[in-house]
Amino acid sequence: MANSMRAGLALVLSVVFGALGPSTVRAWDAASPDPHVASLDRLYDLQDKIRDIHPAFETLYPVAVIEQGRFFVYVPDPGRRTYELDKEAAEEFQIPIGVRAAMPLPFWENRMACVITPEIFVEAGGYAVIFHEFVHCYQWETCELRLKTSLRVYKTAMERKDFMWELQYPFPYGDEGIAADYGAMLEALVTEDEKRAASLREAIRDRLSPEAWEYMTWQEWKEGTARYLENEIKARLELPANWGGLEAPLTRVSFYAGGELLIRLLAKKDPRLVRDIEALYRRIAD
Repeated sequence: MANSMRAGLALVLSVVFGALGPSTVRAWDAASPDPHVASLDRLYDLQDKIRDIHPAFETLYPVAVIEQGRFFVYVPDPGRRTYELDKEAAEEFQIPIGVRAAMPLPFWENRMACVITPEIFVEAGGYAVIFHEFVHCYQWETCELRLKTSLRVYKTAMERKDFMWELQYPFPYGDEGIAADYGAMLEALVTEDEKRAASLREAIRDRLSPEAWEYMTWQEWKEGTARYLENEIKARLELPANWGGLEAPLTRVSFYAGGELLIRLLAKKDPRLVRDIEALYRRIAD
């Protein structure tokens, strides 16, 4: 199982989240101050500005920076409003610049961390993306495992030792009817045509197997919540929103957009629902 988890980590980091080519960022001189600490410490100032948006932002989480073939894992020290280097380990998978993920780290007792490469600190909206990954840390620490164990799609994947099911599940993206209905549902959600969106959503459910429905709604909840809160931060900071996934073709990222739009509609009707992410999941999956 350990080898499977390591292989899964490699797949997640190198295939799904990394996209921009090999890293050219230099490691810091041992005699100089750790430059990542100053960058990470900015998270405290940003947290002060966004804390009220959602309970997920009441806590800062560990961050693993990949640089020069190594992981550098930093943990927050809220009392001193700083991050401290806690763990350093070899990065064996040649992860490219562009990784943005949240996952348990096998070399760090499977503790959860946001995983990034350092150019994110100078990207427009880069810190909002870090908080997007913090939402996943919050999900993990509050209800994710409990919700997963109730899913048939998760149980089946675990029986097959398919630890990458969230990324590799064979959802029928190529089914023309499903793709058309999901695209039309996105349009209805954008225009807040609730009745049409509900009708299309029911049609999608009728077309899908129970496991495929579980998979779709899981992604809408997990990634849609993080995308929704990322864009709430960007609105607060007057940064452009992230609307990736609205356009065809239908892919897993389409569920990020669909989940966010659905959550926005639900939030207008009941703002309290978004703050209770377990109840939010059950509403989306219903």
